[in-house]
Order: sequence, then C-alpha cells, then structure tokens
Amino acid sequence: MGYREDARKIKALADENRLAIMMSLQQKEKCACYLLEELNISQSTLSHHMKLLCDSGLVDYRKEGKWMHYSLSKEGAIAFRDMIDGYIRTDK
Repeated sequence: MGYREDARKIKALADENRLAIMMSLQQKEKCACYLLEELNISQSTLSHHMKLLCDSGLVDYRKEGKWMHYSLSKEGAIAFRDMIDGYIRTDK
C-alpha cells in the first residue's frame, strides 16, 4: 500500500463521530437505527461516516431488509495496526 491509501485509512478515524462509532461497535454488531439513536445524527450524516469507515476496511456491513448492520472488521483492525506500526516503529 502507498502513502495515499494509508492516509485515507488514518483520516477515516480523524472524526469524533467516527471514533464514537468505532467504540460503539466494540460491544457488538449494530443496526444503523441504533447508531442513529446513540449518536443523535441524521441518516445522511451516518451514511457518510459509515461509507468512510467501510471503505477504510475497519468496518464490515451486511444488509438485512431495509437496514444495514455494521460490525468491526477483525482483519481490517489487524491490517490497520500493522500499518501504523510501520510508521511508529522505534526498534530500527
């Protein structure tokens, strides 16, 4: 991966609402309707945040009826940790 892709992933977490979403999803998979209630934001704002988080690979989603369900991506989290470690490694 290049710097541009890495920056996009880091930017995905550079927002207080997206950080709140990540913390909320640590508990369990959640329907968008619950995230809307928890965060007290509009549907369009939630959709924007979830697109960035899903595109970054940190969040997975599945559709059930008319609702989207979101969960943390274990693989995405591992890849993100490895990427960050590459930038802040001090053992070289």
